[in-house]
Amino acid sequence: MDQREEPIRLTQFSHGSGCGCKIAPEVLEKVLQGVHTQLRPDNLLVGNDARDDAAVMDLGNGFALISTTDFFTPIVDDPKTFGRIAAANALSDIYAMGGTPKLALAILGWPVDKLPAEMAAQVVDGGRSICEEFEVPLAGGHSIDSPEPFFGLAVTGMVQKEHLKRNDTAQLGDILYLTKPLGTGIMSTALKRGKIRERSMGRVFEQMEHVNSIGSAIGNLKSVHAMTDVTGFGLLGHLLEMAEGSGLSAEIFNEDVPLMHGVLDLAHAYCIPDNTYRNFKSYEDRVSKLETDALHLLCDPQTNGGLLIAVDPNGREELEKLLQENGEPCLRIGKMIQKEEKGVVVR
Repeated sequence: MDQREEPIRLTQFSHGSGCGCKIAPEVLEKVLQGVHTQLRPDNLLVGNDARDDAAVMDLGNGFALISTTDFFTPIVDDPKTFGRIAAANALSDIYAMGGTPKLALAILGWPVDKLPAEMAAQVVDGGRSICEEFEVPLAGGHSIDSPEPFFGLAVTGMVQKEHLKRNDTAQLGDILYLTKPLGTGIMSTALKRGKIRERSMGRVFEQMEHVNSIGSAIGNLKSVHAMTDVTGFGLLGHLLEMAEGSGLSAEIFNEDVPLMHGVLDLAHAYCIPDNTYRNFKSYEDRVSKLETDALHLLCDPQTNGGLLIAVDPNGREELEKLLQENGEPCLRIGKMIQKEEKGVVVR
């Protein structure tokens, strides 16, 4: 009888998935305690204290340097797709600040005694293919022998200082937009648990591979006061960073928050990432009471999620036109309000 080897599943070698591997917000807070007392030059515009997508340094010539690093364990089984998603996620951090990536370095961890080197090469090739699409040279990197596979990029970008977008500069009355539907955490959990097959995840992979390059153009809009991307802390976690950093609260309407097709059914089938509850526990006292579905979806850790944008009401039409002309979803989910007891109020 012909016995064929079972295909290697990358997700079997990781305890988490994608950006859901992030350390919980409350744990991260403890890790970063005291970091703000370290050397901070006057030209460091964005550092650890901002909890933003990247660090930013003023170059003194009207431009600023943006630096970020992002990597995670496999969210899919196909190695090239994993590499593409990880690279897209890292590049998106630069765009989320209104900048343009200029240079990338690869970060690879690989269990060399468990997985073939040829598979690692496919992961790196996937990352390189995304970088090439956006004319970002993958100029080097670093690799280690690791118990779990992981991959990502360290990325350097540039932005005109006046076009820099932070996550803590929203203003009262700003309208909130989201450029991608939620649900990648639930979908990837369903894949890992065998509830759905990888070949049925095409549209999900397309979304996770979609680089938020529109952020560079959004950076040119003066009416956009703040911007960030939604990743491992879920929509509520990143919205809390924006609201609290701006000294305001945010009001969102649950029925207006976009969801990926089929994700609600999977949530009802209990395909919930463990990190969803980790996220909720980290900030439950800072958000209004949530129904079960809202908890599962608004706290769902996203991988390369959409841009969360705070725009002046007078600039709403300009932003919507830009998004529509570039084929990006234009999804209004709420607004910034006066500071209340809760950082985010879900209606």
